[in-house]
Amino acid sequence: MAGGTMPSSRDEYIQRINRVLDHIQTHLDEDLSLPVLARVACFSLYHFHRIFAAVVGETPTQFVQRLRLERAANRLCSDPSSTVTEVGMDAGFTSPAAFSRAFRGQFGMSATDWRKRNRKIGKVDGKPGKATQGGLLHARSNNTVPVWRFAMRDNLALDVVVRELETLQLAYVRHIGPYQGDAQLFEGLIGRLMAWAGPRGLLTRDTMMLSIYHDNPEVTAPEKLRVSMCITVPDDTAAEGEVGRMELSAGKYAMARVEITSPEQYGKAWEAFYGQWLPQSGYQPGDGPALEIYRSDPNAPQCEGKHVVDLCLPVRPL
Repeated sequence: MAGGTMPSSRDEYIQRINRVLDHIQTHLDEDLSLPVLARVACFSLYHFHRIFAAVVGETPTQFVQRLRLERAANRLCSDPSSTVTEVGMDAGFTSPAAFSRAFRGQFGMSATDWRKRNRKIGKVDGKPGKATQGGLLHARSNNTVPVWRFAMRDNLALDVVVRELETLQLAYVRHIGPYQGDAQLFEGLIGRLMAWAGPRGLLTRDTMMLSIYHDNPEVTAPEKLRVSMCITVPDDTAAEGEVGRMELSAGKYAMARVEITSPEQYGKAWEAFYGQWLPQSGYQPGDGPALEIYRSDPNAPQCEGKHVVDLCLPVRPL
């Protein structure tokens, strides 16, 4: 009997900890003390610390500080107008010395050296490979929305527009750990999400499927990377088991549409987007995670195995 209750108990723990991870991500500038996070998790303060550490592999304090430092590291690269002191203060540190110690402890160098080493806007230590080099054309569509067309080698092309993305209500299944190039992992996440959503009548013609990449893989260690496979759901949809619920806030995104025919092309398209389109665009990365919105079913006969995908990057003017 006890064995039969284990899976649901485990799912309940995962759901509560995911709720805490989502709260931290969207409230990084606010009070994230242990009592606050324990209330979000609906665990007693006495037990919450151990449960979180056992599930996530870091204590709540370590997790919060790492996310704040990683956000600061990204900003040092993408926002050259801000001083190191300003970045440290905005990250929640009470003095430049405290920020300096914490940053060096996390990245093994000073914040100033990090900025000098990683000058490429929006991409840390990233150089687009030969397969992604190409020409950039700025044009206008019929509705006067600026469109950038970027033609790459390897039969890839990006059509980039900047537009507002509305608030989305999402159900998700999350993975923590390495994911790049692992097609089986993503297929498994999709399968688990579809197996939950189908019987509940949540898959309609209007349902959007997307991935949210919560961390920058050039900054965050592979074993700590987070990716959420999501579908849009009605507002009153409840979390259940390993399936969590979150709201993706509205915001301005650069959206690059690309037709993918092989898994390795995802990385090449993102490299071109960050490394070649972004520096010429007049924009810099904004706060918030990068997304992939899947616009086609590659298994459908009319798609001929192609994935039509919108790569979405939150942006703001330089």
